[in-house]
Amino acid sequence: MGGCFSKPKPVEVKIEVVIPEKERSKEEMSPNGKASPLVYKVNGTARHYHLEEHPIASNPYHNPKDVVEASVCHVKDLENGQMREVDLGCGKALLIKEGGEFYAMGHKCPHYGAPLVKGVLSKGRVRCPWHGACFNIGTGDIEDFPGLDSLPRFQVKIEKEKVYIRASKQALQTQRRTKMMAKCISLSNYNLSSTNVLIIGAGAAGLVCAETLRQEGFSDRIVMCTMDRHLPYDRPKLSKSMDSHPEQIALRPKEFFRTYDIEVLTEMQAAAVDIKNKTAVFKDGFKMEYNKLLIATGNTPKALSCKGKEVENVFNIRTPEDANRVVKLATSKNVVIVGASFLGMEVAAYLTERAHSVSVVELEEVPFKKFFGERVGRAVMKMFESHRVKFYMQTEVSELREQESKLKEVVLKSGKVLRADVCVVGIGAVPATGFLKQSGINIDSKGFIVVNKMMQTNIPGVFAAGDAVTFPLALRNNKKVNVPHWQMAHMHGRIAALNMLAHGTEISTVPYLWTAMFGKSIRYAGHGEGFDDVVIQGDLDELKFVAFYTKSDEVVAVASMNYDPIVSKVAEVLAAGRAIRKRDVETGDMSWLTGKGS
Repeated sequence: MGGCFSKPKPVEVKIEVVIPEKERSKEEMSPNGKASPLVYKVNGTARHYHLEEHPIASNPYHNPKDVVEASVCHVKDLENGQMREVDLGCGKALLIKEGGEFYAMGHKCPHYGAPLVKGVLSKGRVRCPWHGACFNIGTGDIEDFPGLDSLPRFQVKIEKEKVYIRASKQALQTQRRTKMMAKCISLSNYNLSSTNVLIIGAGAAGLVCAETLRQEGFSDRIVMCTMDRHLPYDRPKLSKSMDSHPEQIALRPKEFFRTYDIEVLTEMQAAAVDIKNKTAVFKDGFKMEYNKLLIATGNTPKALSCKGKEVENVFNIRTPEDANRVVKLATSKNVVIVGASFLGMEVAAYLTERAHSVSVVELEEVPFKKFFGERVGRAVMKMFESHRVKFYMQTEVSELREQESKLKEVVLKSGKVLRADVCVVGIGAVPATGFLKQSGINIDSKGFIVVNKMMQTNIPGVFAAGDAVTFPLALRNNKKVNVPHWQMAHMHGRIAALNMLAHGTEISTVPYLWTAMFGKSIRYAGHGEGFDDVVIQGDLDELKFVAFYTKSDEVVAVASMNYDPIVSKVAEVLAAGRAIRKRDVETGDMSWLTGKGS
């Protein structure tokens, strides 16, 4: 099933994944080529589940040969609020005791495989120690992100004061569960140029929106459009694992999109949105009508404006091809990174063992000063210098010099000339919203789309999510903020989907991010913009520390290195709406954070 469609000539569209073959024939035989009225079908018969494709989700024990049952501990071995990783012989499970009840589910976070036993148990959910994803202990469902899949849940029984777990062998091996989803049952009602839900942008926000709609039983047409050549992929890996190929970092395989009737149109750039006629116009002239619209276009990297900016081998890392090309060109060569941003520093760290030399040029005096503060920034800088990275701080690039049209030297305003075979630019980004200027959709002075807590714009039926928006952050008294984090994009997409279905769900998640360099990670939770002090516990020189960012008397964010699961614990405290005072963290006594759970 499945196949590729092109819309009628003269305009040609690449469609990476579209509709099942049997439905495709119905589409082509439509007598008038017109779409029927766009109606939501979110209950009753429209919940078109195909349970045979979800044997684990619908009945984990339908195959006796796939079942294992084992005694894993005595009932008194676990106190309330404790977790234990237990072995069932053919795989492990996470056993949890909370409120006098035992629960069992997958023991690895489906995102990157973190051991959840090292995470944080709090009020019916477990938070991953690495990147902050949260899972309901009763259902295994993912409740906060990053990641797309939930955890398998296993049966627990008590016999003669022993705790037994009964589990699917397959689930013990996969350690993940894709939620049950609907399919589209009304494709024959549409021509190629109309859809019920149109999603512009196929990053985390767009994909989670589409998946959430299907999980909620939405069985009408969903179309995603992306400028990329590829299906949605794990964009943070472009700077953290630069030689990854697109298929290695795909968030879902092609078959997934076919199975759940999520259509993806690749290499499609939006040019305008006509809100009156509910139509999106693309750069090649193609138009698509919609009933509900999600704009999740992300941002566009800033380019250098200096002399010689057009020379070859100067890159913004935007696609897997960009990252792959940089790695190839940088091997045993001289690399200059412009901008000590997250992207710039991650690229510098990745290339250190491959390049002959790596230099970083930055306008500030230390990396990450505005985000992590000067002391943490200096500790990070020292770590990079110990790996042979040279820094040229408080200066900018004045010229890129070429030889035979290829980059040869980077000239700094300080007068320093750096040998360079490759240059990577990481000086920030701007929201990719230029195509909305005449649309009537509310855009702020910096180009961000303004949305409310339900990810709605000022236009009915039009939602926005991800790096291109500002939204009210509950953590900071509903201040309108832009949070360009991978985790937040996931949550935006989910909230937008729920409100397309009129659930009235408001966003309340705590921002969570991470950066990885030289095999070490800095984890961060909260929103530290405008912090006025940093309280540091631990040892910066040993890169084992936790930094609390305060504004007035309140902790607004936390960062750590080699101090897990402190950031996830703080995130849970903040998520519960509890204020953390500066005096609480100044003493060094963090028992209130590292206990068994709130």
